[in-house]
Amino acid sequence: MIIIKSPQEIEILRESNRIVAQVLASLKEAIRPGVSTKELDRLAEKLTRQKGAIPAFKGYHGYPATLCVSVNEEIIHGIPGPRRLREGDLVSLDMGVRYRGYYGDAAITLPLGRVSQRAKRLLQVTKGALKRAIEIAVPGNRLSDISHAIQSYAEGKGFSVVREFVGHGIGKKLHEDPQITNYGPPHQGPLLKVGMVLALEPMVNVGSWRAKLLPDGWTAVTADGSLSAHFEHTIAITDDGPLILSRP
Repeated sequence: MIIIKSPQEIEILRESNRIVAQVLASLKEAIRPGVSTKELDRLAEKLTRQKGAIPAFKGYHGYPATLCVSVNEEIIHGIPGPRRLREGDLVSLDMGVRYRGYYGDAAITLPLGRVSQRAKRLLQVTKGALKRAIEIAVPGNRLSDISHAIQSYAEGKGFSVVREFVGHGIGKKLHEDPQITNYGPPHQGPLLKVGMVLALEPMVNVGSWRAKLLPDGWTAVTADGSLSAHFEHTIAITDDGPLILSRP
């Protein structure tokens, strides 16, 4: 069941997502060659708690950290640890918080120093796919219009979209209905209505769309070892168009 949020609930969701965006902005300033992914995780948790929020991912189905840090061929759910980042890495930072009973969730992918032209293009296309998805999220369109927008944009630029993982509704739970695939035909599924709050998150690969899971049970990587990027915004559907909640 898709839960429609009241204007008051959307304001709280805006606050929780703003905290996520602020923490990600601070992490963006802290990231550099030589820093470990665990150090970034510790900073994320410290900043989250300083803002009066609770890390959403830590303990969720046993996940051990505040932050997901996925590097290069890692698509999603990379567990922070001793790995030190290097010049030329692509680093995805995904995090969520719970604040006043409601969840925020967002992700960015950052180039660390000088990266290849193909990596730069991957980042541009993934951002573009998210932008296109947000533009489609208006009352009267259908859920799969978002999915189709992501797929057609990314594949039209020569990249692939991951199919094993999805966007989702969000509110009093981190993952609510509906699931939002990053592929599919248009004009199908539920109508988009005012008050829906959705976490849109295209995951785009340079090579094959296929993913595989590492032995840690969390980290998903590209099956062919190609680069991957991931961006996520939480939005609310309003009469005036999509409202991006996860802005700093």
